[in-house]
Amino acid sequence: MSNGVILSSHFAAGDTMVNRRQFTALGLASVAGAALPFEAAGAPLAAPAPEPDYYAKLGVAKIINAAGTYTYLTASTMPREVQDAVAFAARHPVRLSELQRGAGDYLAKRLQCEAAMVTCGAASALSIATAACITLNRRGAAEDVPARVRNFPHEVIVQKAHHAALSHMHALEMAGATLVDVETAADFEKAFTPMTVMAFYFNAADEGQIGREEWIRVARSHGVPTFNDAAADVPPISNLWTYTKMGFDLVAFSGGKGMRGPQNAGLLLGRKDLIDAGHANNVPNDRAIGRGMKVAKEQIVGMVAAVDWFLAQNEDALRMEWQAQATRIATRLSRIPTVTYDITVPPVANNVPHLRIRYDRAKVNIAPLDVAKALREGTPSIELNPATGRTSGAAGLSSDENTIVVGVWMLEPGEDLVVAKRLDEVLTKAIV
Repeated sequence: MSNGVILSSHFAAGDTMVNRRQFTALGLASVAGAALPFEAAGAPLAAPAPEPDYYAKLGVAKIINAAGTYTYLTASTMPREVQDAVAFAARHPVRLSELQRGAGDYLAKRLQCEAAMVTCGAASALSIATAACITLNRRGAAEDVPARVRNFPHEVIVQKAHHAALSHMHALEMAGATLVDVETAADFEKAFTPMTVMAFYFNAADEGQIGREEWIRVARSHGVPTFNDAAADVPPISNLWTYTKMGFDLVAFSGGKGMRGPQNAGLLLGRKDLIDAGHANNVPNDRAIGRGMKVAKEQIVGMVAAVDWFLAQNEDALRMEWQAQATRIATRLSRIPTVTYDITVPPVANNVPHLRIRYDRAKVNIAPLDVAKALREGTPSIELNPATGRTSGAAGLSSDENTIVVGVWMLEPGEDLVVAKRLDEVLTKAIV
């Protein structure tokens, strides 16, 4: 056929079927020599269409995140490697159970633990872990969670100080758990009964009389699994195996914070029998509490890629850059009368440099909360750390009504200078 494309001419008898890439290449090669009625052969290809801005389409403002990995600010941004992995998964259907098991085996090896699973965020890991402990060695019991768990042991021991510090205790109660508060080591020893299924520990708690090692020792002496919620507690990278090696039977991490994975992904690590029980309580099982906490193929593959990316990072180099960003912001503000600053690193959760800025309100007449409001309402919109102008912030990050707090670790390159400029403008305008 003249001016035609005859793909069959490229195959001899007995050739096997080509794949999609080969087919496309053959088609393009044939088309290249054919007459093109609308565009001359060899003409430059049209520029790719610009990336659609769905935030603009929906009327949602993009922000500069000078706060940190907070859920209400959509946590972290994914590095290119993770974005590519998510896009890859989106293009290829698989069997979900096979993917979850394969990812768990891979992650367990990389994170030096018996078993692992990807959950729908760290809060989901709390619910799945609790359900796993309640239903352990109870065939078919996942169907009873949470409505009928009163038929078997369901009590979870927690330190009262941890209970007060953690707003996600509801994630344990969702699985049907009854929480039993303790304060002293003596309380802890007495709290174990035949109804006890788990001893819960909030890793970043500022208070509490019972340390991690003692918590593990006492629970183990009673044959009760221990669970450590370490959601926001990387970096350091080594924390991904520190707590399982310490002896905690289960440990949860957020995937969308320090590891820079999908925001709706998390990790549950620990004992194989408990992780297996977690699978029984998780998607794709229809009659399980995890059915409504769906972990999609994109989350699972994205979480695997995030762990690979995170383990490959130079932690010292990252900390040096975060320190440099904080210092650049502080230097810009140093000319403002009475401004002082320090750079602090919380001991456990969000263990990265944070810039704290203070000044004499008699000389700079604006409250830190009003500074935060001005930056939020400006262009570009900037979010400061929620500890700004408040007496309490995230665990380990102290503040007060006279302090501005800048979290630098989620800033994109160059955004520290934008934050410095806007803070300078707002504070300078308020000079008395």
